[in-house]
Amino acid sequence: MASHGRLEEYHNRRDFSRTPEPHGEQGAAAVRPRFVIQKHAATTLHYDFRLEADGVLKSWAVPKGPSMNPKEKRLAVPTEDHPLDYADFEGFIPEGSYGAGAVIVWDRGTYQNLTEKAGERTGIAEAIQNGHLSFRLDGEKLRGGYALTRFRTGKGEAWLLVKMDDMEADPGRDPVAAEPRSVISGRTIEEIAEGRGG
Repeated sequence: MASHGRLEEYHNRRDFSRTPEPHGEQGAAAVRPRFVIQKHAATTLHYDFRLEADGVLKSWAVPKGPSMNPKEKRLAVPTEDHPLDYADFEGFIPEGSYGAGAVIVWDRGTYQNLTEKAGERTGIAEAIQNGHLSFRLDGEKLRGGYALTRFRTGKGEAWLLVKMDDMEADPGRDPVAAEPRSVISGRTIEEIAEGRGG
């Protein structure tokens, strides 16, 4: 698989004899690139924001989850690339494993890259390297334009996830608080944790 080298960190952090997470040997690229947001009750509760690009899911941990308010800037910390088949993963990662805790697919859909530099469209991988990407989400909960912008590099690399001020912006809507259920199973993160599995 062409993306195997990009998944080295993902594989090195996991013991696949213990965790139900996908190994990443399957999963083909979609016609339109996908995004997924997984709610993850690990050491701390956060939302994993993932964009399909170059055969993997480029990933950021967003502690407070995405906002619909263009005036709110949400911290996004880059994490290792994940395999494409991780987009459908929900379940319980066992204690003692990397990322232990319950995971649900909080939102998913497709996205359109809007990133430009000097009037030319920029690929997602290049945009990430440059530290800024813009995209339009077409999900079950989130829609419209968002931007990810790096504001700190090095060991403590950090980005900001911000909703664009467009027709879908809605400062009065808080999907993180109001819509806690999985778009796949309809379960909450607490129900996954209580069931300890899929």
